Amino acid sequence: MFTKVAVAILASATMLFFQSCDQKVGLQVKTAAGIVEGVELDGGVKAFLGVPFAEAPVGELRWAAPQPKKAWDGVLETKAFGNDPMQPRIFGDMAFRGPKSDEDCLYLNIWTTAETANAGLPVLIYFNGGGLMAGSGSEPRYDGAAIAREGVIGVTANYREGVFGFFAHADLTAEAPYHGSGNYGFLDQVAAIEWVKENIKSFGGDPDRITIVGESAGSFSVSVLMTSPLSKNLIAGAMLSSGAEVLPYTGVEQAAADAAGAALLESKGIASVADARALSADELQALIPPTGMSNVVLDGYFMIEQPDAVFSKGEQSNVPLLAGWNSLEGVPGAPTVEGYKDQLRPQFGDMTDEIFEAYGIMEDADVMSIKGFTLAGDLFTGFPTWKVCDYHAKTTSQPVYRYKYNHPRPAPSAKMGDKVGALAGGVREKTEEEKAQPVFIAPGAVHSADIEYAMGNLETNEYYDWQPEDFAISKTFLSFYANFCKTGNPNGEGLPTWTPINGKLDAAPVMQIDVETKEVASAELENAYRTLEKFYLSR
Repeated sequence: MFTKVAVAILASATMLFFQSCDQKVGLQVKTAAGIVEGVELDGGVKAFLGVPFAEAPVGELRWAAPQPKKAWDGVLETKAFGNDPMQPRIFGDMAFRGPKSDEDCLYLNIWTTAETANAGLPVLIYFNGGGLMAGSGSEPRYDGAAIAREGVIGVTANYREGVFGFFAHADLTAEAPYHGSGNYGFLDQVAAIEWVKENIKSFGGDPDRITIVGESAGSFSVSVLMTSPLSKNLIAGAMLSSGAEVLPYTGVEQAAADAAGAALLESKGIASVADARALSADELQALIPPTGMSNVVLDGYFMIEQPDAVFSKGEQSNVPLLAGWNSLEGVPGAPTVEGYKDQLRPQFGDMTDEIFEAYGIMEDADVMSIKGFTLAGDLFTGFPTWKVCDYHAKTTSQPVYRYKYNHPRPAPSAKMGDKVGALAGGVREKTEEEKAQPVFIAPGAVHSADIEYAMGNLETNEYYDWQPEDFAISKTFLSFYANFCKTGNPNGEGLPTWTPINGKLDAAPVMQIDVETKEVASAELENAYRTLEKFYLSR
């Protein structure tokens, strides 16, 4: 028989249990390292901006794996974005909302509408594009407020860019506990996922329903995160937007990466890693500006073997996949068949004619048509994204949804004056030559054009004169994203039916996202990809 004391203790414990299960998500939230305080936005969204997920990678932590954030006392205000990653202005059009670019950049941002900690909302983590040279989670086009209003917690996370994130050297390999170097930016992404996994329940999220997504370099990142032993089991879904680290892209052996790093320092007159660490971030960046997409290093820790090998064996993340690319990812290098063949023959050799035939590029008019644009885009991002879909559909039991984004951005807004749209999605000042030319409207969706549509953020880009059709497309695209995060399936009420490609690889059903969004299957297009595949596998 219970005593009064026992009954009182039981009642108290029961009350605490139910309180903990129904803990309110307010503007102050307790994380593993301390309390953060966010800000309330329209539509019931609470934003926590500039949340540190690792120690600042400075001093001896420059070129080291990210370290867990030390606990702090009191309340940390997270009402404004943290520093953006260190980077020069490679893409003059990128818009940032952080106070400055700095090595101290390992911050993430959270947008949630959860009322209680047990809301169990799915989570999307977006990794920015920018060639692994530039970009930030503070960019308005990645903002997570719109998808939060769809019932998905939006997260963006910075990672080290350029030489700060992707520099390898034998001395760094020797000093690392895991005996590797060069993948620091990717390790930052892993640390961000781990932080979300550990802390997102306090923001109303479900740590077992994390979907990762990225565009361009972010998409390449998602593909390697799917294959890394450090991250592949942390996620419940993956979305790729224009790119993947599979054929024809390959990882670099650690020894080769170390040798390249040593040669780079020597070419800049830097005697050692210690001397490089002694430089300020600005000095280092001035000496070693980023030069392009870095390949993942086979460091035996983050990446043990080639991503192609992991995918081909079915050892990647066993999760639903949604992947696609844009209709104008690339532009043919010459306006005639023979001219274009001459440019590509050094790459394709004896298979050049066969590849052109597979793409239906037979006459000069075909080169600057959708046929020529498709080949040009596939050589950049289309084919590797296709190949990841092909691998995943063959080697896992999970559904694979493929899309092609086709809608061109509208004409510029008259209020933008002498500004022009640029590659990474924002704007820059026109050159004098451009001022004398008519406004160019792309005949399709250029690289990165899908981001604002998919994330529901058209209004963050004031350069374009967005029309009702643009907002309608964005609503559809955002719904696909949100549904996929919720269920691993993009289908939903009022949306076109989207069929997985599994078992239909000879004529895969592809969602063509445009003013009229619909599913289309093409045996001819799949044959073109098989032809490219034959070439790459023969090398």
